[in-house]
Order: sequence, then C-alpha cells, then structure tokens
Amino acid sequence: MTAYALEHDTDNLPTTVATALSPVVFSQIYKPEHNIAIWQRSLSEQLQAEVAESIAANPDLSINAVINEDSIRTDIDKALEKLPSAQELKADLAKLVDMFCYLFELKRTGLRLRVLERAMCPRFHVDRVPCRLVSTYCGSGSQWLQNAGLDRTKLGAGHQGLSDEESGLMTANTKIHSLNVGDVALLKGETWQNNEGKGLVHRSPALAAGEKRLLVTLDFIA
Repeated sequence: MTAYALEHDTDNLPTTVATALSPVVFSQIYKPEHNIAIWQRSLSEQLQAEVAESIAANPDLSINAVINEDSIRTDIDKALEKLPSAQELKADLAKLVDMFCYLFELKRTGLRLRVLERAMCPRFHVDRVPCRLVSTYCGSGSQWLQNAGLDRTKLGAGHQGLSDEESGLMTANTKIHSLNVGDVALLKGETWQNNEGKGLVHRSPALAAGEKRLLVTLDFIA
C-alpha cells in the first residue's frame, strides 16, 4: 500500500500537497483539495551521468516538441537527436510522457527540455494551464507556496516593483517549499475546472554562479 504525506493549510483552500515514493500519487491531483502532487524519487547514477554529459555538450540546449501518445519513443528520439547517447534520459522522458498522457487521457503533450543558467520565472506566479508536470534533472528545483497567508492581489503587476518577500504576497513566517532533484510534480493551474483563483503559486529558483539546471515540463495541447 502506498503511503501519502498530506500537508493542510488553514484557509480551506486547495493547497494540500500529496507526496509519495511512487507515481501513483499523481491520481491525488484530481481531488479538489490538492493542487500539487509530488512523486519523490532519486535518479540513477547512469541517468545523472548522462544528464551531466548532455549539459556539458549542449550548454544552450532548448527543446520544444509535440509528443504523440501513440509514438512516444519515436517522437522523443527525434526531438533529442542532439543527444544520441542519452538513452536513459530518453527512456525516462518517455515514461513521464506516458504517465502524463494516461492520467489525463491526452493524445499528445507539449514537451520542453531546457538547460538554464538563470531563473526562467523568478517571481512567484500562477500558470493559466489545467495542469503542468515539472521535474529538474540537475540543479535547484522549483519553489512553491501554500495558500495560507497569501495575498494573491500581489501577484503579477500587484507587486508594484517590490520583491516577492517585500510586496506583501506572503508573511515573514511563510515557508517556501522546494522540489528536490529528480522529484516529479504535477502543478494544478488556474484553468483546471473550478480552480480559478486557486492555482499553485510557484517560481523558478535563483541559481548560484556557474550553476546549470536541466528542467523538463509537460503541458496539455488543445
């Protein structure tokens, strides 16, 4: 039996996080009280080695591709043709796409795989998507917040030029949660049915000088 760790806020809003050491946790995203589900996992040494080699050989790697549910591995091989020896990475991406498509009954998904040297989305924000899969193969992981104590009017232009910590978005006691390398998370967005105004608040992490991050995301495609 899979054990889930659930963390609740005090505002009766869907900010419960479900975590488990198995991808079966992803089904928890369908519960209205959950807006993030995290599969906690460790990457194999072979996969970590391939990721390091891939980043070294392709420091500006940026892949955007449509992956079809009925030709996942073929489409991934084509999209990652710059990484001919990264077989473990390709197999892992194929597994993530397969699970994502199965969970949401998708015929295709949008895959992004990028090497980042700076925060792609440095401010806390919400995504206008139903749900997005996020995982970091190398480098710092995405950061996110519970709803408790948040003032969502400070998102976007509401920050009035102040930092997230100074704008009033959160209190001094607000805990900033971070994903670990290898973790796979489903982030519920604003366009999930009946979730408007409740999408997961998250941001990209600040990176140390010289740090490189390999990020993968999967999205719905109409």
